[in-house]
Amino acid sequence: MSFTGNWACNSFKTGMMNGTFNFTSGSFKIALYTNAATLDATTTAYTATGEVVATGYTAGGLALTISQVPTTGNSGTVAYLSFSNAVWTASILARGALIYQSGSGNPSVCVLDFGADKQSSTTFTVEFPAVSNSSAIIRIA
Repeated sequence: MSFTGNWACNSFKTGMMNGTFNFTSGSFKIALYTNAATLDATTTAYTATGEVVATGYTAGGLALTISQVPTTGNSGTVAYLSFSNAVWTASILARGALIYQSGSGNPSVCVLDFGADKQSSTTFTVEFPAVSNSSAIIRIA
């Protein structure tokens, strides 16, 4: 296992500079992973290696809905965006997740380390933090 915390992937950082990512028209997904996955800041793209296998879970994960388009809000100095919660109706055991842009190489955005294995019996939810310049899931200062 190589979940070592929550990371904005290096490929995301450079992709923001070269136009790889578009949060107003791009499609984004979230995939769930077991403790066997090796995901960290150097993860460049979606991989099926170590991904959850469960009835009710489809390889590649779920499409994400952007709940807050990129904005600077009231802060004026922090750009941020967020997604609606991701919900699977399934019994799932997962250690973490990967958010990635769907299509054209499936480049990675960020790794989410749940801190420990999380188990659901009927519904598995990845709940994103409140949408603000100080707590949104993706913030650039």
